[in-house]
This record gives sequence, structure tokens and C-alpha cells, in this order.
Amino acid sequence: MTDKLKITLAQLNPVVGDIVGNVEKATAAWTRANKQGADLIVFTELFVTGYPPEDLVLKSAFADAARAATEGLAALTADGGPGLLIGTVWPQRTGDAWPGEAGKLYNAVVLLEAGKVAAVRFKVDLPTYGVFDETRVFAPGPLPGPINFRGVRLGVPICEDIWNMDVCECLEETGAELLLVPNGSPFDQNKPDVRMTIAVARVTETALPLAYVNQLGGQDELVFDGASFVLNSDRALAVQMPAWQEALVVTQWTRQSAGAGAGTTGWSCAKGERAILPEGDGAAYHACVLGLRDYVAKTGFPSVVLGLSGGIDSALVAAMAVDALGASRVHCIMLPYKYTSGDSLSDAAACAKALGVRYDIVPIEEPVAGFNSALGALFEGSDSGVTEENIQSRTRGAILMAVSNKFGGMVLTTGNKSEMSVGYATLYGDMNGGFNPIKDLYKLQVYALSRWRNGHVPLDAKGPAGEVIPVNIITKAPTAELREGQLDQDSLPPYEVLDDILECLVEHEMPLPQIVARGHDAALVKRIEGLLYIAEYKRRQAAPGVKISSRNFGRDRRYPIQNKFREQL
Repeated sequence: MTDKLKITLAQLNPVVGDIVGNVEKATAAWTRANKQGADLIVFTELFVTGYPPEDLVLKSAFADAARAATEGLAALTADGGPGLLIGTVWPQRTGDAWPGEAGKLYNAVVLLEAGKVAAVRFKVDLPTYGVFDETRVFAPGPLPGPINFRGVRLGVPICEDIWNMDVCECLEETGAELLLVPNGSPFDQNKPDVRMTIAVARVTETALPLAYVNQLGGQDELVFDGASFVLNSDRALAVQMPAWQEALVVTQWTRQSAGAGAGTTGWSCAKGERAILPEGDGAAYHACVLGLRDYVAKTGFPSVVLGLSGGIDSALVAAMAVDALGASRVHCIMLPYKYTSGDSLSDAAACAKALGVRYDIVPIEEPVAGFNSALGALFEGSDSGVTEENIQSRTRGAILMAVSNKFGGMVLTTGNKSEMSVGYATLYGDMNGGFNPIKDLYKLQVYALSRWRNGHVPLDAKGPAGEVIPVNIITKAPTAELREGQLDQDSLPPYEVLDDILECLVEHEMPLPQIVARGHDAALVKRIEGLLYIAEYKRRQAAPGVKISSRNFGRDRRYPIQNKFREQL
């Protein structure tokens, strides 16, 4: 029995499907922990496979490879050094000693010690809400008992297992002395406070200290912020690891007497690093940048290209792209037409100069004229309108895709959540592209993040300090510039009104009378509801983008395209 432990918390960025690469990353972390004198290193949920692996785990070859790689890691521990606690997919086999059913597939955490698999525990509570659908691919494990590690009884609930009291209560009742929680908990703007509240509740109920180890990195539309932490049994914060950055932190644990003459003992973690976490607009900006950086890196694109219009949305995306990738990997193109204002031309040029990116101007008068000429006989006798406006947008989309095809950079789209909600976007035009870092930001958030970026340099940013989005872009009235004198508010209500109605409808599924009671016009609320529903087919064809809100389009909100329901007022 030991009275002291050094536990390294590994907040790292795995790649889904890259079992070999993830094992190499785990090996490097273990080697570093060994040099630091750690007794145990703890990795995050499904680290070997990357999280979430989704239907990849249904391939038996993939699941078998994950188990074999995990078992192979045990060799690290054969000659002493730290034990290794790591998340992986686990196909249970006949003859396995671990509690579970042969032939079932589990979300597991495995303790590797003394050159072998010393213990396996399975996730009990498989989430099926929001972005999660784990019951499709995993079997739920039985309520777990603690793992004996060098005389210390470790409780290892996995992620969702701490979101209700059953698993932690079982661990406490069966003798666990401290809780180590591997997580794959995606970021949203409310999640950090919610996580801490949940962890405090489990510590309060069990009187056990808790180490919360969370994944870092972007995976498709999800982004994981890390922000791992340790709470002692008195609920005091002992360690706060940084958000938005990989980190290996050694935590120092001591077994102490509960009181003079008392027969019980308890573990506590010494005070260590307590990083300051970005909040509000800063957290959202970091999420967008990390999600974009990892999407480009993990899909293998060398660079990105985007249309820089002189408007707020494309300026913010350009700034995020430079912060994520560096100016040399960002190509901005202005695509002017006869309705493009002088302000837009000068603002786009100023933004490109401030960011240090390559900036080209490709006028679209000739290709637009070519489309109009080709369609002239077919459209003869009809009035010019939205169709002709959309030809401009689709021309720009075709040019950007051509540049992408020629030079290999991925096209970034720049539509915000307000526009995507009501269909204020053109299919095969400004919606063309591979990824959209601001897809889950309402228009007012776009302005807020632009102002935030002008006053701050994000962590690990590759972009410059100072004003990177010209003030005129932030202060001028938004416009698509598809016709003379056009403004967004010709077609849409002011964004202060629109965004509030949309948040009520999308994030909160609020009944229409309650939205009207907030001071909104009843006819306008009905109109916005209708626009939201009929734009579903467009959103299904939109590029993926970083999830910021508690309910993004796609994984969180799965509405039918063919939908005749309309709420009555």
C-alpha cells in the first residue's frame, strides 16, 4: 500500500481512426511521464481509436485492431514505470476475465500494468441525446467496482457515467478511494459550467476526490476544449489545466488520515496549475479556430481559399483561418461585380493586408454576362430578380471551386447561423465549400467575435496582434451586394430581433406565444418559423462547421425536410 501517488493527466489530441498514430502519441506521453516519475498516466475516453469513432467501430477489423494495439501498449509497463489507464474500443471475447458479455462491443477503459492488461472497465451510461448515439454501436457495461492499482482502489467512471449518481455511488460503496474520469466531452458555450456542476455533485455525494481528464481537438463538427481539472473531496479546485491546448500535467496525491485517531483515510491532490480559461466570446473564438485547424489538418488539405467580400462574415473567417493555419496557407479572393461598392473593395484589401494573406481580385462581369446570355432566350419575357442575383453568387462559387481544384486548397464557406436558419444563402454559390468555422454563430455573435479578435490574440494563434478586421467592416450596414443599394434588412428584420427569435425557435423550441410575449410581432414570428422550416433542405447540403451552441444544425437538431407542421398562434 502506498500513501503517495503521482498521476499524469494526458489532455491530448487523438485522430479518429489513426490507431497507430494515437498509440505513438500515447507512447510518447508515457515516456515523458516516466521521466517525470509518475506512477500512473491517465488518457481520455476512446483515446486509442479517437473520439467519437461512430460507425467505424462496427467494422470488426477496426475493433480488433484497437484491442490489439491496446494490448500491445502493455509492453511499455513490463519493466516498471507508470501504469497506463487508456480508453479504447473493446470487443469482449469468450474467456475474457472482465465483467461483460462475449461478442459484445464496449466503450472501455483499460489499465495496463506490469506488462499486461491488469483490468478493464466498461462505460455504463451510453448517451443518446444531442450529438451522441452510442447505444447504436456499444453495449452498456455492468455497474463497475474499483480497480486495484498498487494498493489504491481507483474508481474509473467513463464520461457520461458521472452525469447521474448511480455509477459513482456504486464505486463509492464498493470501496473506491478516488475517481479518475476519462472524458470525450465536446465544447459548447454552456458546457464548462455544466461539467463543473456535475463533478461537484459527484464529489459531494461520494466524498471522493475526482480528476476529470478531457480530450482536446476538433473532430468533424465537434470540438473538444480539454480544460481538465481536479477537485478534492472538499470540492476545492486543486488543478485546472488549460483549455484549447494539449497538456501533460503531473498531479501529486497523498493519502491522509481523516482525523486524529480516526481509522479511515482519504486521498487529496496538492494544489497545482490553475489555468485561466477563456470565457464567452473568447472561448467561442478559440473553438472556431481549433475546429478549423484540426479539420484542415486531419483531412489533409494543404491550405484554404475563401471569397473575401469586404463584409463581416468573410473577414472573421479569414482572421480565424490565419490564426489557425498561418497567413501563408490562406488565399483570399475578391470577386467584384457591378454592385460591389468602393467600400467593399477597400475594406477587403485592408483586411487582407492586416492579415498578411495572398489577395487576388477576379472580376465576375464576363462569366455572369455569359450565363445571362446563355439563359436569355429561355428567360425572355420574365422579370429580373432573385434568379439573376443567385447567378452572381453561383459564379463566385464556381470560381472558388476552380481555384481549389487547381491548387488544392479547401474552400471555406462564410455563412452564419442567422442566414442558414432562414435560407439567406445560395445553394451552389456562397454555400460552396468544405468547411465553415462560423456556421453555428448567429450574426450578432459574428460581430462580437470580430470585436473580440481585434482586442485579443488567441492562444497558439498564427495571426498578428492588433486590428485585423477593419473597423469600417464592423460598423457598416451588412449587405450581400447582389443588387443596387441592397441591405440585409431589406429582406430580414434587424439582427437583434431575428437572432432572438431564432434562438427561441432553435435552441429552446419555445412555443410561439412565448416568443411573441417577449415583445416580437406575431406575424414576424410566424414568418421566421416558416423560413426556418423551408430552409431545411439547404442546411442538409451545407458544409460542416464548428459546433458552438447547445443545439447546432445537423447533429443536435434533426428535423425532416418534408414537414407540413406549423404551430398555431
